[in-house]
Amino acid sequence: MALEQDMKSSDLVLITGASRGIGAETARALVADHGTQVLLVSRNGELLADVASSCSDPTKVEILALDLASADAVPRVDERVGQRRLRAIINNAGLFRTRNLGQWTLADLEELFRINAHVPFLLAQALADRLEGEPQGHVVNIGSMGGVQGSVKFPGLLGYSASKAALAGYTECLAEELRKRGIACNCLALGSVDTEMLRQAFPDHQAGLTALEMGRYVARFALEGHKYFNAKVLPVSTRTP
Repeated sequence: MALEQDMKSSDLVLITGASRGIGAETARALVADHGTQVLLVSRNGELLADVASSCSDPTKVEILALDLASADAVPRVDERVGQRRLRAIINNAGLFRTRNLGQWTLADLEELFRINAHVPFLLAQALADRLEGEPQGHVVNIGSMGGVQGSVKFPGLLGYSASKAALAGYTECLAEELRKRGIACNCLALGSVDTEMLRQAFPDHQAGLTALEMGRYVARFALEGHKYFNAKVLPVSTRTP
């Protein structure tokens, strides 16, 4: 209860998919480098607790163990945020799935689109009033170069890449919906980053950046990127195209 009361006095950054990889490193960077209060959401409560304890100031961290695929996920996040002011939402949670052509099912696609595209939009929609104010609120959607038109595509990733393309479309549309309310919305289309998920999917692939490097970038972008960008899908990749 004391932690909740302390957090009400400062702007809050919400990070989904924060139990490992880029999400976890973003949380650590926000606390250590920017002194930011954070609310971390992920399915795995034990991993979230580990991330919280590894932050430079654990008193700035609140965790919520929650499966974003559940029907009540958005209302539960809304309830936890309460009336606290949000500085940013970082929609980092993502589902990665591979299938050979001919094996995709409607259930596969619905689950990918739900987590990778629909839930980020629904969270921003539900929490938009908490993003209003100064400094300007910012919705940061973590996309993929796989969802960028004209980028290299890979066999087996059709559903994942298409869902990330949908997230990019949501970003551009949502930015226009929120513009008059003084809220920015951008999508970072990430290239390969050395995370557990990438290593499991492509064990022989050499990633261009570490999760630590990308987490620091995302943290800074969430707090400052709205000064330079809005309604943009921005490639963050060391490779072309």
